[in-house]
Parts: sequence; C-alpha cells; structure tokens
Amino acid sequence: MTNPLFYAKILLFGEYGIIEDSQGLTLPYSFYKGALKFSDLTEDFEKKSNISLARYCDYLKDLRLPENFGLDTARFKQDIENGLFFDSNIPQGYGVGSSGALVAAIFERYSLKKYVPENISKDELKDLKKVFGTLESYFHGKSSGIDPLICYMNLPILIENRENVDRVAIPQGKEGKGAIFLIDSGITGETGPMVQIFFEKMKTEGFRKTLKEEFIRYNNACIDAFLKKEMTPLFRNLKNLSVWAYEHFKPMIPESIYNIWKKGLDTNAYYLKLCGSGGGGYILGFTRDYDKAEKMLSGFQKEVIYRF
Repeated sequence: MTNPLFYAKILLFGEYGIIEDSQGLTLPYSFYKGALKFSDLTEDFEKKSNISLARYCDYLKDLRLPENFGLDTARFKQDIENGLFFDSNIPQGYGVGSSGALVAAIFERYSLKKYVPENISKDELKDLKKVFGTLESYFHGKSSGIDPLICYMNLPILIENRENVDRVAIPQGKEGKGAIFLIDSGITGETGPMVQIFFEKMKTEGFRKTLKEEFIRYNNACIDAFLKKEMTPLFRNLKNLSVWAYEHFKPMIPESIYNIWKKGLDTNAYYLKLCGSGGGGYILGFTRDYDKAEKMLSGFQKEVIYRF
C-alpha cells in the first residue's frame, strides 16, 4: 500500500470572515503531516485511531454523497478491521487542519472516482469543497470544507467567496529580514465553542456591521497586497486587522497572548492574528524584522513559515 502524505494547512487570512463571504488565503504546511497505515495495533495511539476510524466509517455509511464523490465504505470498513490507523503528527486543536488531513487521506484512498488534483477543474473544486464540508462536519458540527480541500490538493488556495475557490501562486519567499511565523499559545483550542461564540456575536447588528465594513475590507486588502508582494499596504492593513481582532475577537485570543498582542500593536514591531478559530493552538505573527520580534517574544515557542 502506498502511503501518500497529507500535510497540515495554515489559513493566512480569512478566519471567521469566510463564513460571511470574505476572501481567504490558505497554504499547505509540510512541517506536520499524516498518512493512513496498517499495523497490529500494539501502540495505544494506533488503537485509539483505529477505533475513531471505525466510528467515522459508521457515520460515512449513512451519508448520501453526490454521484461523482461516493466512497467505498465497505473497503474502508474491511481495512479498519485489518488494522488501519491514521499516523499523524498534526497537533489537534491547533488550527492547522488535523481533521482536514484525515478527511483528505480517506477521500484519496476510498473515493470511487479517482481524481488527479492538478487536473481538477474549477467547477470540480467547488463541488469537492462542498463534499469535503459534509465529510468534515462529523468533527466540527459545521465545516466549510476548505481544510480538507487544501490538504487534498496540497496547493495554496484562494477562497474567492463562500462558493468559489481557485488555486493561486504564492510569491516566492526569500531570506530577508521579514517573516510570517507561528506562536504556540501553549494550550489546545476547540473549534466548536469558538465558532459558537462567533455566531452569538453575529446576532448583534453592530458586530455584523463592523465585520462586513471593516474586518472583511482589511482582510481582503491583506490578501491582495500579499499576493502582489506589496509590503507597505500589507502591513498597514495587517495593523488594522490586528487592532480589530484585539477589540472584537478577544474571547478567541488565548489569555497567554493578550499582552504580546497589544505589545505588537503598541511598538509596530510585529502584528498578530488568529490562525484558524483561535481559543488556543497557534497564533500567526507578521513582522518586517524577525530578529527584533523574536527577542520581544522570548519565552514563546515560534516557527517561521515564510521569509521575505
């Protein structure tokens, strides 16, 4: 059996906004990965994974998927009985797509119709996103399907709006002073409760208005500037985005991060934003001078994901 690897993903821009039709930009992150494998299930984590897969298989059996996207659940069940598990180092609750990679791996192995990701048309991408949303909703209650789509395609994806997605070329990184980096908040986040907080906030007209008129405008401007490699407008809009999140997404910002978030805004040395739904896991950082930011953020575990 070949074991294709499925990488984690990072949503650079679009957290929560994509629920309300903003743009999003997401890319694979090869530091973390997972693959379906067989074993005699002697290890605890293998056993737990195998049991989880069996439960998921029961869920999939009752799903009605579009004709072109059906799954061979009988073969999946048989493989589970033969010791199938998901071998992954993708941390759960960190906003980097642990369930997305699993869904992508299962679809790649058990889909009745075989797809070559590079050859998938834009219309098929749209349909695939919907199917992946259905498949991943088992884990989160509601899913846009974006995480599994990124993991499956293993390409940067531009989310144009709620319906449409397309492949996109990310500007080639280079060894400059600037960086995009991850900060480990030190705690695990749970997507469900964070999304619930967001929907509660959406019930108030003032929040809906500022999300549409400010957050989405800053978010889309960041994506545009990043793809064009225009750093001055990127950092101007990043600051606006970071200030907005600090004011309106406070429940989603882990307590351990409050002070350094504010410090970045006060000094303009770096700007922070949520990575995924927040509540824990990773926080994204952007800086024009990583050495300076790193010193200011000593004590926090950091990983650079892009240099410029």
